[in-house]
Amino acid sequence: MKRITVKETQRALLFKNGKFEGVLESGRYFDSKNKLFVICSIDKAVDTSNCSLEVMLKNNSFKAAVTTVEVKDAHLKMHFVNGKFTHVLSSGSYAFWNAAGEHTFWEVDLSSPEVDAGFPEYLFKMMPAAYYEKIQVREYEKARLYFDKKFVRLLDSGVHYFWKTNVEVDYSLADTRLLEKNITGQEMLTRDKVSVRINCVCTYRIVDYVKIVTEVDDYEGQLHTALQMALRDFVGRYRLDEILEEKEKMSEYVLEKLKEKEEELYIDVKSAGVKDIILPGEIRDIMNTVLIAEKKAQANVISRREEVASTRSLLNTARLMDENETLYKLKELEYMERICENVGNINIDNGTNIIAQLSRLCER
Repeated sequence: MKRITVKETQRALLFKNGKFEGVLESGRYFDSKNKLFVICSIDKAVDTSNCSLEVMLKNNSFKAAVTTVEVKDAHLKMHFVNGKFTHVLSSGSYAFWNAAGEHTFWEVDLSSPEVDAGFPEYLFKMMPAAYYEKIQVREYEKARLYFDKKFVRLLDSGVHYFWKTNVEVDYSLADTRLLEKNITGQEMLTRDKVSVRINCVCTYRIVDYVKIVTEVDDYEGQLHTALQMALRDFVGRYRLDEILEEKEKMSEYVLEKLKEKEEELYIDVKSAGVKDIILPGEIRDIMNTVLIAEKKAQANVISRREEVASTRSLLNTARLMDENETLYKLKELEYMERICENVGNINIDNGTNIIAQLSRLCER
């Protein structure tokens, strides 16, 4: 005859001839053909695969050994043993062994995705993700929350939890930082029919995170169009030379036009400016040629001015020396001194040292 051992951490459900007879605590028991022992761990729910819980509860020994709980449809219950969370119970009837400890439960109503304010948030990190939706909002973001495609409210930065129910939970993020919009390589015709490419940028901040998506279709696209149209309007009014000279004026005009769009786009435009004006290759060559010619002309003017100044200085010097013989003599001696400093020796055929004679002359 076979023996069955039930450990301290186990209980056994005894069936005889297919009928539930009761609960066996830890110990050793003899098995026979007409008996069935179902070994259960006390830290798990009672195994009801061989008999319904309703039938087993008619047995007094079983009823005294377990704690029962029923979870209604559209509800959950958090199961705690001795104050420690163990698992989540969905709809159904359960029995837990009293030998495991004190069983307590926290009921959750799933008629709404909203989580009660008093629900311990740490439990979400311990339960399966199949039961909840997690929304993470960074410090520089806002989240638009939707239930069944209908806007509910804005979520601030942080981690937010919602129950998974028949209601679809969805969200979209909005950036609260200063944003930038760029237009690069935009080709436009000036008043004198010259094709130019312009790079432009504007910075802005969203002021209404809800209306910007509920009342405006693709606000970024509309901002791009407004920026583009402002550039075209300005460039088409002026000739190329005027545009190159009035770059700052173009930036001011674009900013003014974008400011007019703030209210309908629900944004606050902070700045707008033209970064680059790119000319076609042939126009650049012409401009470079003109620039070189202008610089050469400026250089010639400066050269002529210096020549005139030099000539005038020489004329004044000559006039003074002509009027003053002593000054003339001093100038002559100055040049002799320079010759002596820069020349070593000058010898002629009769052996006379010209430098020495000049030096003695200068000493007189």
